[in-house]
Amino acid sequence: MRAAALVCAAALALAVPAGVLAAADAGPAKSAPAAAALTVEQIVEKHVAARGGLKKIRAIQTLRESGRMNEGPNREALVTRELKRPAHSRFEITLQGVTGVFVSDGTQGWKLNPFDGDFEPKPLPEEAIREAAEQSDIEGPLVDWKTKGHALELLGREPVTGRDAYKIKVTLKSGGVRTEYLDAKTYLRTRSDSTRTVKGRPVQVTATFGDYRKTAGVAFPRVVEIAASGRPQTMRVIVDKVEVNPPLAADRFAMAAAGAP
Repeated sequence: MRAAALVCAAALALAVPAGVLAAADAGPAKSAPAAAALTVEQIVEKHVAARGGLKKIRAIQTLRESGRMNEGPNREALVTRELKRPAHSRFEITLQGVTGVFVSDGTQGWKLNPFDGDFEPKPLPEEAIREAAEQSDIEGPLVDWKTKGHALELLGREPVTGRDAYKIKVTLKSGGVRTEYLDAKTYLRTRSDSTRTVKGRPVQVTATFGDYRKTAGVAFPRVVEIAASGRPQTMRVIVDKVEVNPPLAADRFAMAAAGAP
């Protein structure tokens, strides 16, 4: 596996919203009877409750997720994502002893990407900063979606990994569009489809989630598999540790000086 390809996949993993990487219990779910049809507002309410409830979700001010990303045996990198309200994010990937860093405070950002020949901090492009700001939302776009200016549309139900799921089109305030799939039994997210910009080109990304576990009373996914258009390999991320409200100093998200990642 080329290092640059793994870094690209890592950037796609970072695009998965905060509080993601998740599970569903085993066994196929039965479709709910037509009489039990729910509105998109009711489905989202159940989703928030399944994650742990609005109060506990809102109590998360900072978040750190760390784990491993791989695309097969002996092809593994260490990854860490840190988030801080309102829109700060820091992503690190370490491969064969070399570390890349991608940081944004919601309005500006920088990267140190030795896998791509960048050995000094460089500004993130505007598109990357915009996407990073969207993905740094600790709550995710479904929580308080009306207040945030997003729009939701229920597109029906369809199976995801053998289980029935609600299909919801999410139009972000920024104009970005993604499709979220919520398990019709657990109401946890099982899949997310979106378009990401990678090296200036649009890439269709599908992320599927598994193995939800709770930290500080909130359900976080611990496994995510990422498939991207034009890339035959499927990346798998295993989240080994989730830390809720770890101390994160403001300078973790400040622009780095040359020679000081």
